[in-house]
Amino acid sequence: MQDRLRRLVAKPAFEATIIVLIVVNAIILAMETSSEIMATWGPLLIAADTVILGIFVVEIVLRFLADPRGFWRDPWRIFDLTVITIALLPATGPLSILRAFRILRILRLVAAVPAMRRVVTGLLQALPGMGSIVMLLGLIFFVFSVISTKLFAATFPDWFGTLGASAYTLFQIMTLESWSMGIARPVMDVYPWAWMLFVPFIVMTAFAVLNLFIGVIVDAMQSQASADAHDEREAMRDDTRAVLNEVRALRAEIAQLRAGRSAVP
Repeated sequence: MQDRLRRLVAKPAFEATIIVLIVVNAIILAMETSSEIMATWGPLLIAADTVILGIFVVEIVLRFLADPRGFWRDPWRIFDLTVITIALLPATGPLSILRAFRILRILRLVAAVPAMRRVVTGLLQALPGMGSIVMLLGLIFFVFSVISTKLFAATFPDWFGTLGASAYTLFQIMTLESWSMGIARPVMDVYPWAWMLFVPFIVMTAFAVLNLFIGVIVDAMQSQASADAHDEREAMRDDTRAVLNEVRALRAEIAQLRAGRSAVP
C-alpha cells in the first residue's frame, strides 16, 4: 500500500495538479477581497475554496501515509501541514484572525517547485553569514545614531531628536530615498560640514555592508548548486554502476550457458 502511495505522490502529474490548484486557490483568495466580486460570485468562490482545501487535506494525508517517518523529517511537509491547519480554523472565534493567513498556501509553490525550493534552501544556508553582517550593520547604525543625535537633535528634533528617530533617519539615508534633498541638504544649510558624517555612512552601509549581503547570498546559492550537481552526478554514477553490474551478471550467465552447451556431448 505504501509503495503505491509513494508512486502516486511522486508522479509528475500529481505534482502538476497540486501546483495548479495552489495557483487557482490563491486567485480565489484574492478575489474574495473584493466586495463586488463576492456579491456576485461569493457562494461559488467559497465552495471552490472549500473543495480545493479538501483536496489539499487529502494530499497531506496521502503524503503522510506514503512515508510517515520521512514526513516529519521534511520541513517543507511540516510547513504544508501548518498552512493547511491554519486554513481549517473556524471563521469565528479567537483564532479566526489567523484565517487571513490562508494566502500563505501559495507559498506551497516553494515546496512544490524544485527550482524555487533550491533558492530558498540557499537563502537559509546564507543566514549564519548574514547574521554577522546584520550585527556589523547594527553596530554602525548605533555609532552614527549616537553621533547624529548629539549633533543635530537641537536643530532637527523630528529627524534626530532621539536615538530611535536618528536610527530611522539614517535608515532612510542608507536606502538613498530622498536622502540628499530631503535630509542631507537641509541639515547642511545649518551645518555645512554635515556631509562629513553622511557620506562615510552611505559608503559604509549602502555601498559596502549591503553588498556583503549579496556576496553571502550568491556564495550560498553557488554552494547549493554545486551540492545539487554533486548529488546528481552521484545518482548517475549509482545508476551506471547498477547497469554495469547487470551487464556483468548477464555476461556471466551467458558464459555459463555456453560452457554448459559445450560440455554436452
